Order: sequence, then C-alpha cells, then structure tokens
Amino acid sequence: MRPLLARRTRRRLAADAALLVVLAAFAVPLVWLLLASVDAGAGLAVQVPEKATSENFSAVLTDEITFTPMLNSLLLCGAATAVTIVCAALAAYPLSRFRSRLNRPYLLGMLFTTCLPVTAVMVPVYGLFVRVDLIDTLYGTALFMAAAQLPFAIWLMKNFMDDIPAVLEEAAWTDGASRMQALVRVILPLMGPGVGVVAIYCFALSWGNFFVPFMLLLSPDQLPASVSIFTFFGNFGQVAYGQLAAFSILYSTPVILMYALITRRLGGGFALGAAVKG
Repeated sequence: MRPLLARRTRRRLAADAALLVVLAAFAVPLVWLLLASVDAGAGLAVQVPEKATSENFSAVLTDEITFTPMLNSLLLCGAATAVTIVCAALAAYPLSRFRSRLNRPYLLGMLFTTCLPVTAVMVPVYGLFVRVDLIDTLYGTALFMAAAQLPFAIWLMKNFMDDIPAVLEEAAWTDGASRMQALVRVILPLMGPGVGVVAIYCFALSWGNFFVPFMLLLSPDQLPASVSIFTFFGNFGQVAYGQLAAFSILYSTPVILMYALITRRLGGGFALGAAVKG
C-alpha cells in the first residue's frame, strides 16, 4: 500500500513541477514586460529597476508613435470584426437550420481554407488590390482581414446557433416575423455569448495581424499599431527595450478591456430556460 501511495505522490509532484515550468515560461516574459516598462536602462535580462520611472511611457505617448497607430488599429480591427460577425451570422443561419448533403462538404471546404497560410495568397491579393484601387486603404484592408477569418467564424457561429431551439424561431414566425427578423430579434440575442466569443476571436486575431496591413497599407499615417511597433527596432540590432515594453502594454490594453467587458456575458451561458417556458 505504501509503495502505491509513494508512487502516486511522485507522479503528483512530477505533474506539479511540469505545471510550474509551464507557468514560469508564460510568467517570465510578462514580468520582464512590467519591469522593463518602468526601467530607463532596460535590457533583455529580467531585473528590478533601481528607480522606477515613467520616461518610457512619456516617450511613446505621442501622436506619431501611439495615438494615431492605435486609432488606425481600432478602426481597422473594429471594421473587420463587424463585417465578420454580420457575414458569419448570415452564412451560419442556413447551415444550421437547413439540412443538406452538401452542408458537411461545404463546412469542411471552408475549414480547409483556414489551413492556407496568408503568405500563399498575398501576392495575388496584392495584385488584385492594385488593380481594383484598394491598395493603401483601411476599408480594403479590413475587408480582406474579415474574409481571411470568416471561415472559422462561420464554424463557431454555426455551432452556437445549433443550440438555439427552432421552436423559438417558429413562434416568431407565428407572430408575423420574417426569417431575418427572427434571426436578428430572437436567435442572435439568445446566442449573445456565442457572438461574444466570435467577436473576441476576430478582434484579437485582427489586432495581432502584422503581415496583412504591412503589405496592403503603404502610407505611414495609416499603419496600425501592429506595424508601427517596428519603430522601436533600430539598425544593427539596437532596440529600445524600455519603450518597446511600455508600448506593448499600451498595445495590449484594448484587447484586455474588450475581453473583460464581454467575459461577463460569456460566464452566464445561454439563458434559454425562461425563453422555452415562455
């Protein structure tokens, strides 16, 4: 009996040690980020600054470095997220409500498109954008980013929509609502957590996208924050680590705030009980 307990104890300790290693791998970069942002002489090493300072934040809080790129990012990612949610809801509705032999091949085909790297299609997309005069435009870049993340968003939206009972939609039809009205006024409000998940996924994916805006946006005053972060990397390996850390904290704030605002609804689940009873 004791050898068995000892073996279980060793396994538990080994599992705890592995989890601590994984935790350290995630925690150390975050600790460096916080410490370097208030260190005027920050480097690659994780070290407590001799004197905390706000010089790094003061240096990056300018229109050219932070405010204009952050505004461009909000416009770009907000537009891409809104377009993705609308198109995903309209595409997921027939896939969820109408049964067909083509549904599964269609969904698998869409899922396959997400496996293609963006670098594989960037050259023809660039040529197309030049031909249709969408190059160096925020709305054109937002449309492409929305199209790139739309297949997986449709998958997510359909899975959430499948959980909505069809009887609620049929009750709305009985009251004279059209299919579009039932979708907007009944289905989407009930799948609020699902819409929140899709919104967070799309916004975070767009917010961290570097390659697409780097290729499609040419004017410096239109570049988002994900591209303007290159300004902290100088020539010959010189990097302003303190300013880079301060800018990274500011750059991460909108996504964290969005997640914090939506996570309340995510924890509530689908409140379908009262709706079905009614």
